[in-house]
Amino acid sequence: MSKTELGEEEKNARHNAKMAKRKEFQKELVKKADKTKGLLIVNTGNGKGKSTSAFGTLLRACGHGYKVGLVQFIKGSWSTGEQNALKRFDDLVTYHVMGEGFTWDTQDRARDMAAARAAWEVSLKMMRDPAYTLIVLDELNIVLRYEYLPVEEVVEGLASRLPDMHVMVTGRNAPELLIDAADLVTEMKQVKHPFREQGIKAQKGIEF
Repeated sequence: MSKTELGEEEKNARHNAKMAKRKEFQKELVKKADKTKGLLIVNTGNGKGKSTSAFGTLLRACGHGYKVGLVQFIKGSWSTGEQNALKRFDDLVTYHVMGEGFTWDTQDRARDMAAARAAWEVSLKMMRDPAYTLIVLDELNIVLRYEYLPVEEVVEGLASRLPDMHVMVTGRNAPELLIDAADLVTEMKQVKHPFREQGIKAQKGIEF
C-alpha cells in the first residue's frame, strides 16, 4: 500500500512513531551537549539575509538584557531601518558605522583600507570588553576578500576575544581560514533576486 493510499488513522500512527524516535534522538543530542563557550559565527554566501540574520540575533540578545556591539565595515552613513530601530536600545547597543560606503562608489582603495583598519581597531577594543556578550562585525568578509586587512591577523584577533563572548561575521566570500576557525557557518544561497531579475529597486523596510 502506498503512502497516499493510507487512511488518516494509519498516517497519524506512523507519524507519531516517527516523532517518538526523533524525540529520543534529540534527547541524546541534548544530553551530550554539556558545555558552553563564546561562539564565532559566520554568515556568508551570495544570497540575501546575512546581515539581517545578524541583526535578528542582536535583537534576541537585547531581549535577554545583554549588552551588544555592532561594527559596520562597508556600509556608509546613510540611514537604515535597523540603525533607527537599534537606537531605541541605546542602553544595550553600541553601534559603529565605520565604512565609507560600497567599494564601487568610493573607488579609493587606500581610503577603504584606512576605514577598515579603523573599524578593526574598534572591533578589537570591544572584543576585549567584558561588558559585551555579542559583537556583530558586519561585512567584514568583504574587507577580507579585497585584502584591506590580512585574514591571518583578523582570525588571530577573533581567537583572542574573551572566552564567553559571541562574535558574528557577515559578508559573502568568507575566506577558508575564517570558516575553519568558526563554530557555526551558514551559507545563504540565492535562488531568485528581484533587483537583478526584475529590475525592482531596493525598498525601505526590506533591503534597508
